[in-house]
Amino acid sequence: MLIASMQQVEFGYADSPCIQDAQMDIHSGEFVAVIGPNGAAKSTVLKLLLGLIEPWKGKVFLAQSNSSGEKIRVGYVSQQLAGFNSGFPSTIWEFVRSGRFPKVSLFSKLRKVDDDATATALRQMGMWEMRKRRIGELSGGQKQRICIARALAQEPDLLVLDEPTTGMDDASRLGFYQLMHAQVKTMGRTVVMVTHHLEEVSPYIHRVIALERKEEGGWRCCTTTSCNGHFVPVG
Repeated sequence: MLIASMQQVEFGYADSPCIQDAQMDIHSGEFVAVIGPNGAAKSTVLKLLLGLIEPWKGKVFLAQSNSSGEKIRVGYVSQQLAGFNSGFPSTIWEFVRSGRFPKVSLFSKLRKVDDDATATALRQMGMWEMRKRRIGELSGGQKQRICIARALAQEPDLLVLDEPTTGMDDASRLGFYQLMHAQVKTMGRTVVMVTHHLEEVSPYIHRVIALERKEEGGWRCCTTTSCNGHFVPVG
């Protein structure tokens, strides 16, 4: 099932395009890595796929329902999402549990199944023992972990992660790749992840979308399937 795609997409900031003639297809049940040098518009690609920004030209498709015919659930963790200030009032448990709200009907209370999903996500990200602490007390890396836990608690069909392993040590990164691989293989989810550690993650992924510099300048998007176009540095 096609879950997201780009067709002849062009986008930029101010008057300068950073993405031109981009095409790509992402199918359900894939673990896709997005790689490229700093400034190669990787974050912009994710935002375009999710409909958070509109392309100047071309078409972006995001499925509205999953393979079961239900409304598609999307979990997204951006690079900036973990920037909570020290006064953020929520506990870790409350924050991660809030990811369950879209799964309940209006005016309904969260149930045991929602608490179970919250607990599972916290354990998967190694944050269970800290669940009662305030978010403002956490380090940057710990905030990143609870943002990912919140996305996992949503039980998303599509999980989009922008450099989620930033600040993790080697062992933690390996455990995270294994977790994402299990999400795809066991749960049937689709994972799209920006990473700078292709060699580490390559045993677990299905495809790579690589933004590579062209000989004449700018960036080209290369993948093992239908993705092409070129990218120029942002700012």
